[in-house]
Amino acid sequence: MQKVVLVSGITGGIGQAILNELAYQGDYLVAGLYCKNKEQAQALSEKYNADILQADITKYEDIVKCADKIIAKYHKIDILVNNAGISEIKPFTDYSCGEISAIIDINLKGTMFLTKAVLPYMISQKSGKIINIGSIWGVYGGSCEAPYSASKAGIIGFTKALSREVGPSNITVNCIAPGFIDTKMNGCIAEEDKKAFLENVSLMKSGTPQDVAHLVKFLCSSQADYITGQVIGIDGGY
Repeated sequence: MQKVVLVSGITGGIGQAILNELAYQGDYLVAGLYCKNKEQAQALSEKYNADILQADITKYEDIVKCADKIIAKYHKIDILVNNAGISEIKPFTDYSCGEISAIIDINLKGTMFLTKAVLPYMISQKSGKIINIGSIWGVYGGSCEAPYSASKAGIIGFTKALSREVGPSNITVNCIAPGFIDTKMNGCIAEEDKKAFLENVSLMKSGTPQDVAHLVKFLCSSQADYITGQVIGIDGGY
C-alpha cells in the first residue's frame, strides 16, 4: 500500500527535489503545501499529478483545513516532511523585531503547528514518520544568521523531545541538518563568502537539493524504521 507523504515548502529547491525523488517511486503519494508561489505550485501539481495546497503555516487554522482535505481524500498521512523555511543574513542588531518574529514563526512555529495538526492521525493509526529539515546552523550557530540559527536549534530540540513522546505510538521523528546547499535561498550569498565557507567543508563543495532528497527518501523507507530522535548532518563534512 502506498504511503501518503505531506511536504511543506514544496515550491522551494529542496521541496521540489523531495517531490521529484518520491513522486516517481511507486511506494509514495506526495501532497504538498506552499504559501505564495501559486504559478510554480500549479506547474508542479500538473507535472507530478500531486495535490498541492496553499497554506500559511503560521496560521494553525489554515494547516488544519489542508490536513483535513488530505485525510478526506487519502484517509491517512503516513509521513510528514517539515521543509518550509525562510532565512535572512545580516548582523543581529540590524534585524527588526518583525523580521525576527517572521523567521521564528515560519521556521519553528510553522514546523510545530503542522506537526500538531498531523500528529493525531498518526497516533490513531499507531504509525508515522516525521522528518524535520533543520540546518547545521542549528547545531553550530551561524554568524549574521542568529534568528535563523535559533529557529533551527529549536527544531532540533523539538525533534528530540517529540521523538520520546510519540515513540510508544510507533512514530519516528528525525531532523536533517543540511550544510551549504545550492538553492535560491542561498543565492544571495556573495561568491567570496561562499568560497570562504566551503574552505571549511571537507569535500570543499556545496551540496544539492537532490542530496537532501535522497536522505529524505531513506528516512521515509522501512530501512529507517529503527531510527528516531536523531539529527543527521548532510554537510560535506563541516
